[in-house]
Amino acid sequence: MFLMGRSTGWWLLGILCRISLNPESCILRSADSFYRRGRTLLVIAKFIPGINTMAPPLAGCMNMRFMSFLGLDLVGAAFYIISYFGVGFAFSGALQAVTRSYRIFGRVIGWVVIALGASYVAFQVWLWIRERTRVPVPFAIPTEAAIEMAGGACIYDVRSHGYLDAKATRISGSRRLDPNSIHRSNQEFADGQVAYLYCTCFREATSVRVARELQKKGVRVAVIKGGLRAWTRAGLPVEGVPPEEMAALPVFG
Repeated sequence: MFLMGRSTGWWLLGILCRISLNPESCILRSADSFYRRGRTLLVIAKFIPGINTMAPPLAGCMNMRFMSFLGLDLVGAAFYIISYFGVGFAFSGALQAVTRSYRIFGRVIGWVVIALGASYVAFQVWLWIRERTRVPVPFAIPTEAAIEMAGGACIYDVRSHGYLDAKATRISGSRRLDPNSIHRSNQEFADGQVAYLYCTCFREATSVRVARELQKKGVRVAVIKGGLRAWTRAGLPVEGVPPEEMAALPVFG
């Protein structure tokens, strides 16, 4: 994973963050946190699900020296093994009692799992009800947005933080609209014309959020369904991101 992170750059981290509702924000937070606490995280990463997966590719992406990574990873592995071996040795006398209580423990865990499952279903129902009460956000397929753009409509890139690497692309002719400063933005929108928004988030989460904010301001909006990936699959034109808009993510020297 370290070598893959070193060779693929931020692409691998983007894949790992894909399950996040906001993958760009996930990448930015992960990189910043790892830069400040990376060496400590590598030592304790094996105790923390998720961090154990993210830490090696982050170290590779951020140009940590291989020997430094290897040393910290070995220390972390030793710490992990010694900790669990020590716990097993210290509480070996309690294993028989634990075995006798296994059935009771299993039933308790079963009820906990059922309760968590029911809570998750209830949460999803609540989200569905909340979405039904909101003003609907219109969607547009990429070819429709491209036709409207040719007629003078504007397309806005609302990805969360900017761009990650020198190979980053965006829709040709699109404009940057920072979703985190939408309340302070002085961006002007043409009266009566639809503003098309796109991102790379799961279910276009960022685009939908920005669209609702703009609707409150009286702006006509539409979200490009599938975002930048759908636009690219449709064979529509993209361009490189201008260097001045690139995100300066931290790296180890």
